[in-house]
Amino acid sequence: MSAAWARVAGGTVVVAAVLTVLLAGGCSGPSQPALPTSEQARSELIKAAQQVLVDRCMTARGAAGQPVSPEDALFGTDPAELEVTLATGYTVRTHTDGCLAQAHRHLYGDQTRWFRAEVIVNNLRPEAQARLEDDPRYRAALARRAACPEKDTRCARESGLDDLRARLEPARLAEVRAAHREDIATYDQLRDRALHRAARLLAGRPTPSPKGPAPS
Repeated sequence: MSAAWARVAGGTVVVAAVLTVLLAGGCSGPSQPALPTSEQARSELIKAAQQVLVDRCMTARGAAGQPVSPEDALFGTDPAELEVTLATGYTVRTHTDGCLAQAHRHLYGDQTRWFRAEVIVNNLRPEAQARLEDDPRYRAALARRAACPEKDTRCARESGLDDLRARLEPARLAEVRAAHREDIATYDQLRDRALHRAARLLAGRPTPSPKGPAPS
């Protein structure tokens, strides 16, 4: 390593500032691409990286002459290997052998953990709304609304259902979020991982333009 030298009182000493700069430059690693600040831009970045990965996978499978339909290559073939049953009673399933699954593994690191966390977090509000039916006041208002003639907006308003839902839903949503705090933490952790991996993958590529609102 070269360095600047200076004479002090007849002796030779290394100029510390120059040496420090050289050492710092020699030890620095690759810089992390800047991340978008808005939630919509972050979602668009992850979606753009996912599309790049899917396109690569589909091209590779096509070149390999795998005898499957484009839909099966993208989403996977039955039966679905992963499933999550929600508190609302609905079951959501997905495959692990398609190009979309492969892209998710690349971005999120663990497809199984991501699938569970994403499904649960995306259905927090429906779960909170389902909990409203445990409240007798809500059930009574729901019955009054159901008895209204079709398109009778006055009757619907006077049922009190909308006002009651607005008052009760925030507390129910808070309960649901507390019950799923580990799933929410997993969702945030894996999404942050995907964001950084997407930024590295797309470094130097044109920034994707927003195509619509971010998923709720």
